[in-house]
Amino acid sequence: MTTPIRLATIIGSTRPGRFGPVAGNWFARAASARDDIELDLIDLADVGLPAALPAEPDEAVSAYVERIDRADAFVIVTPEYNHGYPASLKQAIDIPHAEWQRKAVGFVSYGGLAGGMRAVEQLRQVFAEVHCTTVRETVSFHQFWEQFDSSTGEPKAAAASAATTMLDDLVWWAAALRTARHRDAAQTAMDVSADAA
Repeated sequence: MTTPIRLATIIGSTRPGRFGPVAGNWFARAASARDDIELDLIDLADVGLPAALPAEPDEAVSAYVERIDRADAFVIVTPEYNHGYPASLKQAIDIPHAEWQRKAVGFVSYGGLAGGMRAVEQLRQVFAEVHCTTVRETVSFHQFWEQFDSSTGEPKAAAASAATTMLDDLVWWAAALRTARHRDAAQTAMDVSADAA
């Protein structure tokens, strides 16, 4: 592969005091160290998406949708709140439409005993509906408040290995899907040209 995968990592929680930036920034550092990834870190707390969509997309919505459109793959950083994922993340998924399609998605989750995995299982269903392919491998932090060194922002060693495994799988799927999308776009352009001739 000669062109890096454009990976958008989305920090899904917007609550005050959230843990998301700790996990998200750590993962962003791990992903950015790879030659096969070009990273875009999207923190939903900074994006400014509205709670209810206006009749016409505003500047913040349009800029966010463009970032989703540019990406080849996504990693969703999600907590588990009451056995589910946050409303801010659902809104962020629902705003774009075709921009998600035929792209790969991975997950970094955090929570209590379940490590956010119930939120991930729900998100797999949501992303299937927007025509994304989710990878099996995940990174999850059980009892997350015990997993990170507060002075360095780094987690215990097993997380780095899990992140590498997930990213290897994600890059493979993202590259395959990107090739297929480009092939389909080229075929459509040829069909249009032939019809116009």
